[in-house]
Formats: sequence, C-alpha cells, structure tokens
Amino acid sequence: MWRRLRQILPHSSGSLTSDCEEEKSERQRWSAEVTEHSDALALEEDVFKKRSAGQIAASLKRSAEKSKKRKGTPLQSAMSMLNFYINRAGTNLSASRKRTLEKAKDELRELFDKEESKKPGSAQSHSKR
Repeated sequence: MWRRLRQILPHSSGSLTSDCEEEKSERQRWSAEVTEHSDALALEEDVFKKRSAGQIAASLKRSAEKSKKRKGTPLQSAMSMLNFYINRAGTNLSASRKRTLEKAKDELRELFDKEESKKPGSAQSHSKR
C-alpha cells in the first residue's frame, strides 16, 4: 500500500510520515513567524504578561488606536491580537492566566463602549439623558 501511495504522490520524499511532520512544522513556523515579525499591530513589550485584565486591555487599546496598518476597527484589531495570543498559547496557559486573558476581552469591550458613548450624537449618549 505504501509503495502505491509513493507512486501516486511524486513529490513524496519516500516517507509519508516525514512529509506529514514537515508539513506540521511548516504550520508551526508560520504562526511563530506571524508572532515575531507581524507589524500589523505594534504591541507594547510584554503586554500579555501584565497581571491585570484591565492593564492588558488598556495596552491593546492604545496599540490598536495608534496603528495605521489595521484593516478593521481598533476594537477588532485589539480583540484579534488577544484571540491570536490565547489560541497560540493553547494548553500552555494556566487556568488562572486564561481567565485573566478572557476577562481582558470583556475589559476591551467596556473600554471601547465607554469611548463610543462619549461621542456626541451616539445612540448611547442620547439614551442616558
């Protein structure tokens, strides 16, 4: 069976296992490359190591608002970076750290909601009168 597969797959190096491992390591290198070299959002150093969810959210908000390269809104960019970090860390995150980062999502939403409600003419600012 393996011989037949090798004949069908001409790009194969002869070892299906090593091809799969090579493909997996390319995917792993891809996310490491994004983490290290992406300049889509210039984050403050050690932002995800901050102790409180509020500090993490405030830092991400500042970075997202400063960025000129983002494609979406500042909230979308900040949330995207936070989700990317959480997903990338995976099972290496302790339960308490994951709770803090998940709480940072709520804090981010609150920070952006407060900003939106301060704008004149916004629906939220009219409803509070």
